[in-house]
Amino acid sequence: MMRISKFTVGILVSMILLSIFFTNVVNLLSTHAENTDDFAKDNFLKLTDTHENLMWFIQITDIHISIFRDPLRITEFKEFCHYTINTIRPSVVLASGDLTDAKTKDSIGSEQYEDEWRHYRDILKEARIQEKTLWLDIRGNHDNFNVADFKSKQNFFTNYSIQGKKNPRSYRYQMRKRNNLYTFIGIDACLEPGPRRPFNFVGILDDLEVNELNSLIQQTENSPNNYTVFFGHFPTSCIITPGHESVRDMIGKHKEGMVYVCGHLHRLGGLVPKMYTLQKAGFLELELGDWKDNRVYRMLAIDHGLLSFTDIQHREWPVVLITNPKHALFVNPARENLDIMKNSTHVRILAFSLSRIDFVKIKIDNGSWMHCKRVKGPLFVAPWDPENYLHGLHKIEVHIKDVEGRTKSISQPFSLDGTRLSFGLLAKFILMTSASVLFKSLFFVMLAVTVFPLIIVRYMHELVAAGKIVKPRLRRSCWFNWLKKMWIMSTVDRIFWPIVLYPIYLAIGPWSIGYIIEDHVGAVFAWGIFVNGAYLPGAFTYVYGFIQLFTFQVPVSLIMITAVGFRFHDLNAKPGRKLSWKKKACLHLAFTLLFAMQVSMAYMFWLAYGTMAFILGPLRTWSLVLAAILYYQSFHLPESCLRKASDIWHVSSDVSINEPSASPLTKAN
Repeated sequence: MMRISKFTVGILVSMILLSIFFTNVVNLLSTHAENTDDFAKDNFLKLTDTHENLMWFIQITDIHISIFRDPLRITEFKEFCHYTINTIRPSVVLASGDLTDAKTKDSIGSEQYEDEWRHYRDILKEARIQEKTLWLDIRGNHDNFNVADFKSKQNFFTNYSIQGKKNPRSYRYQMRKRNNLYTFIGIDACLEPGPRRPFNFVGILDDLEVNELNSLIQQTENSPNNYTVFFGHFPTSCIITPGHESVRDMIGKHKEGMVYVCGHLHRLGGLVPKMYTLQKAGFLELELGDWKDNRVYRMLAIDHGLLSFTDIQHREWPVVLITNPKHALFVNPARENLDIMKNSTHVRILAFSLSRIDFVKIKIDNGSWMHCKRVKGPLFVAPWDPENYLHGLHKIEVHIKDVEGRTKSISQPFSLDGTRLSFGLLAKFILMTSASVLFKSLFFVMLAVTVFPLIIVRYMHELVAAGKIVKPRLRRSCWFNWLKKMWIMSTVDRIFWPIVLYPIYLAIGPWSIGYIIEDHVGAVFAWGIFVNGAYLPGAFTYVYGFIQLFTFQVPVSLIMITAVGFRFHDLNAKPGRKLSWKKKACLHLAFTLLFAMQVSMAYMFWLAYGTMAFILGPLRTWSLVLAAILYYQSFHLPESCLRKASDIWHVSSDVSINEPSASPLTKAN
């Protein structure tokens, strides 16, 4: 029987583990809905050219009204409330959080400013918004910065928002139009209490809020003519539900839940301008770009049970939305009866502009242009025969012009046989994974990278010193030099143990103690925050810890390895050798830059959480003291501290440039 080497076994095991990992990732990011029963088939409405069974609404998010920066946010938000709402006349407006900015003038600290909330209230009041539409607003994490509880003087949402007094947290609103019931369920996942930034990035549904949300869902009628829209600030990937089913499962079990719309991620800084996906639980999740920097809003329509939407740049006119046939990417068989499109008699388009619409015309595939007729309000229709487009993907184009010469042209793919398009991989990853799990993984992987190599090398040294294994023989290379330096540093107890134990402490002990919220002293750990008698499970704290390990702990370890290695060879160098000032400057440059960066981060932490948190701060402040002490010691180590290393790496067997043929450390033994 052929013998299988350990290397081959290792390769096979690695391939199996990688296969399992990638299989799980592919399964996680699959947009094939699990809830594929045929309940939607019962909801069949004949789609013709009538104005019935049609409702449209708007979403706006991350307004970030600020008294310190970008006054155009306020000016253009006024325009939106006056001109956009007057023109589109939506049945509902969903304002999905971060209504105000709540950041200090230096953009580092966080505080609720009443003047920002007054701006928000006054704009809505001046525009008579409640006379024009149903305005459903909900809190975002910025609206909850530094808010201890609902009775807090900092909780301005309850007094200055439209829904705050009646619905301070999650709530439901229903409206009936003829035979159709439209339900809007707002999900408030803000932390309670709400700490200052940055530990307020991930939302949490506690026991009380999970029960409330389940109650709202259970009270919602399950019927073919009930269409439910969920909205909130945080994407589902940024909401944790400790000890309960996920928020995705809660939304998914409601069979009429068509979509969850949210904000918060701001298009990920422009990296993902279209952050959409179809969750496996059976509903669409659509993150909307912010008003703060991008000035976008979203118009959605439910037309005979089919959900369509478009994201629109402020001041962009005309606005057009094709509701039949709907975009192929957003077809959802688990929540929509697609036979409605197959049996429809007309293409249906919503068109809006500041002036009267002059014409709307369409073209399908390579066919000729066909003019649409206005039915009522913004609805334009044109007859078509779906039988001509039953197979594969097709394209519909729309061109619109108003009487003042403004034009708009759009096109979108559609399919009547279920042919699907794929969502962007990055968008799916962001919306379908768990931010909390990802953050924890990053932290503990970086913790392992920081600690385990040093421990392994230390253990190897013990085995070599005991004669149980032979010292590794490696070719002269950069890797060899680094292994040797790491080995030498691992034998110096006064350097090794602080370097190894400090990152382990960050995973266990408190990072800081200070005023986390208003006048309430709290303690921050990697795994959670204790403040005002409450425990907030760790989530974004792991990102903070990852950044500390990656930007400070790892470089400090590398610098200490280099410094101890330099000291080891310096003691073995010829007597009287001196470095030039240029070499000394280069030698200390890396630590100087790293130390300066950490000082600036400690200073920002002080601005965010105050003097107590700065002084009682092992994460930022104490790490500076520890690094300075270790760095000084590494260049002034006595010979006795390096004898263990000299016993193994004595120069006679490892001759290198500037190393003598015999080691003073060896002689000292």
